[in-house]
Amino acid sequence: MTWQAHGSGDPVTVVVPGLGTTPGEARLPASGLPGTRVVLTLPGHGDAPGAPPGYWRYDRVADDVASVADEVGATAAIGTSLGAAALINLVAREPERFDRLALLLPAALTEPRRDPNLPLLRQAAAVARGDRAELRELMLEHLPRDIELGDYVDTRIAALMRLGDALAALPGQAPLSDPAQVAGVTADVLVIAATGDGQHPREVGEAVAKAFPHGRLEVLPTRAPLLTHRPRVRQLLTDWLARPSLG
Repeated sequence: MTWQAHGSGDPVTVVVPGLGTTPGEARLPASGLPGTRVVLTLPGHGDAPGAPPGYWRYDRVADDVASVADEVGATAAIGTSLGAAALINLVAREPERFDRLALLLPAALTEPRRDPNLPLLRQAAAVARGDRAELRELMLEHLPRDIELGDYVDTRIAALMRLGDALAALPGQAPLSDPAQVAGVTADVLVIAATGDGQHPREVGEAVAKAFPHGRLEVLPTRAPLLTHRPRVRQLLTDWLARPSLG
């Protein structure tokens, strides 16, 4: 796992992207935030080499995130989808690790995702067959139709085609076995969920926010907040960083 820092000063925030996130997309949650933002690049993403066999477990990703957080002295963390799951797993084991935690579009808490109609599982099957055309159709099916996407779909397809092992492994896992595992987390936790997103159900966001003692839920009326509601997401994250520490 590699990383790149943007900005300077405090707070130092690690930013953990979702699966198949392009380098530009990975930076979006950190854009415009105060302090130092340390954006991670997961194995098999961007210019990073592929993951070693057996890598794609939430606890393994969480361990790598912890190593970077130690290296840079992070007091806050933002995770999107896979990144959110890794952070949930990490703070369950280290409940005082961060002062602030933002979890964007969490996809799982305690239950593996086994519905065969789940977008992630359908994407996994398309990648396993090497079917880029089907993968494109599946992506477009779950993206807003009224925004300019540019080369977003093509870059995401290229990224996902490298991640067959991850797509096969992650849906059968959950970051926790019991919500009570995060009952001792001291951080101020912001959870951002969306409506109409089959990959990241609102109900999971509600359950994640409820599991944390200092959890707060924000639901945005879109299936792709980082594409359609960037100013609102930035404002929520800026306010979250500016709140007095609970520690």
